[in-house]
Amino acid sequence: MGGLPTRGQLERKISQEIQAFYRCYLGHQPSKVTCQIFSNKIALILENSITNAELILIDEGKNELAKKVRFNLDEAIQPKLKELIEEITAEKVADILSDATLNTGRTGIIVVLSDMPEIRSLNGIPKIK
Repeated sequence: MGGLPTRGQLERKISQEIQAFYRCYLGHQPSKVTCQIFSNKIALILENSITNAELILIDEGKNELAKKVRFNLDEAIQPKLKELIEEITAEKVADILSDATLNTGRTGIIVVLSDMPEIRSLNGIPKIK
């Protein structure tokens, strides 16, 4: 079946591509990526997203340095992440907000798109933007 993806299909594709992206760029794949699209926003939760280097710093009691490393990693990959999301959704990314909690290993990302991605409704009729 061709045409537009359903919301669920698009969310799964984004989740899978984000996992592959982190594996490629950080050498560390989150164990799970949860994606939820609502209107022109995408919410992502990455489980076990902290790299081994960050974990070593935390184990050594260097939490502030680990936070700085995470901040710099997020900043460095953001342009490529933006490019990936734009490619998948066919919409411009207006903003990306990201933060990680080192003690739980989770990263939260909110992507604000310029418009809602085109998706197919469950009854096969395209949703109107």
